[in-house]
Amino acid sequence: MNQQTILVLITLVTYNLILIGVGVWASKRNRNESDFFVASQGLGAWVAGLSYAASTSSAWVLLGFTGFVYATGLSALWMVPGIWGGYVAVWLWFGRRLREETAERGHVTLTDFLAARTSGRMRVLITGLASLLIVFCFVFYIAAQFGAAAAAFETQFPVNQTEAVMIGAAVILIYSLLGGFWAVSVTDMLQGFMMLLVALTLPVAALIAAGGPAQVFATLAAEAPPEYLQITGGRAGFMLVGFVLGVWGVGIGALGQPQLMSRLMAVKDEAARYRGFAIAIVWAVIMFTGMTVLALAGRALVGGAENGENLFYLLAGDLLPPILAGIVLAAVLSAVMSTVDSILLVAAAAIAHDMGLSRRFPGSELTVSRIVMLAIALVAIWMTLALPSTIFARVLFAWAALGAAFGPIIIMRVMRFEPSGRAILGAMASGFALTVFFNAMGAVDPAGLDGVMRILSDLARLPGDPFERVMPWVPALLILWLGRQRGGLAQ
Repeated sequence: MNQQTILVLITLVTYNLILIGVGVWASKRNRNESDFFVASQGLGAWVAGLSYAASTSSAWVLLGFTGFVYATGLSALWMVPGIWGGYVAVWLWFGRRLREETAERGHVTLTDFLAARTSGRMRVLITGLASLLIVFCFVFYIAAQFGAAAAAFETQFPVNQTEAVMIGAAVILIYSLLGGFWAVSVTDMLQGFMMLLVALTLPVAALIAAGGPAQVFATLAAEAPPEYLQITGGRAGFMLVGFVLGVWGVGIGALGQPQLMSRLMAVKDEAARYRGFAIAIVWAVIMFTGMTVLALAGRALVGGAENGENLFYLLAGDLLPPILAGIVLAAVLSAVMSTVDSILLVAAAAIAHDMGLSRRFPGSELTVSRIVMLAIALVAIWMTLALPSTIFARVLFAWAALGAAFGPIIIMRVMRFEPSGRAILGAMASGFALTVFFNAMGAVDPAGLDGVMRILSDLARLPGDPFERVMPWVPALLILWLGRQRGGLAQ
């Protein structure tokens, strides 16, 4: 191994030992399920804000978003207002109700909030369906993050994909199994700081190497397709509206993500919530600005033939001095690797808590939760190795499906319109099913279709995927509105 690889390895090992140390520290705080899955509402502003930001983005923004801007150009930036709008809605609109009801009713998971006004058989059906959707979507999500970790390891060390996935999964599991939500939140806060270092370092180096802003745009104007530097991407009319709605839909999906809502449920008080929002949104502005600069400068430097999701690693290795490159690459390797912890914890909570598995073993609830977490990780590892896909595609499918399934219900409950149990069940099923349907239709070859199915396939293939990310919300909200009731338990 060369000097840089050795430095990356030393920094990576040191950082991962810190993560494991956090897990050991946090393990002493876990006395029950509430501690393990929601930190008994003890998160301060910095931990809540940065852990929210890091678990929202990480591998997706460093690799997926950067690759999207690199490939698409300025029109990809329509996504950013939607993402920032998601931060505002979750923290300033949803946050108060989520935090207060969690304190009042002792919620442990988002599913508890979704089903809070239901009882009996309907409650069982709602929690069962929500749990199945979470596990299904998050296995894809976790597999995407394991794939990102594997790609990172393969670029720096002489290991194959299987070995890389196993190494990354092992570190994540150790501190997550030990420390639960406390460990996940604190390590994600550290991850947020590491990502901030990346966003302030590598884009500047790429911009300088490319000759500055003016030279970047001159190079892109000369070498990239004409639509690359157009904010419309060469689209007009219905196609432009559909594209904008589709990429904004990425931000809308944040309104239904259990791993994000758990931060609002766990924040300790209103003052911490407002400070946490300020921390998170400043982080997001710096991060997405930095990655946009990196993508455009990278396109000017290397042309358009590279795999956009590998652009970060390519530029870090080429542009930074060996010592700084080693530190930055090790930090990002750790960040990518630890992104999965929040998602893994929520998926384990869905089976252990929401489906009642842990209650069947009184006195052993934490042990059962940890076994479930391990099992989910093993399934995700298998998917990573057996079903290759891009980080961007896997994450956005899971994100859109859960957003459409849970987001409309949260909106109605936050607005104090309490839907009936049947309406909640119907909205959850329709939001998820329509997302899956349009995702599948977008992958079908329209040449073999006729009539209505051909039209639906064409709509599902619109740039930005508006029908996959936005349309499923419409019938779900309608079902909930028609099924709303005032006061009492929803039956």
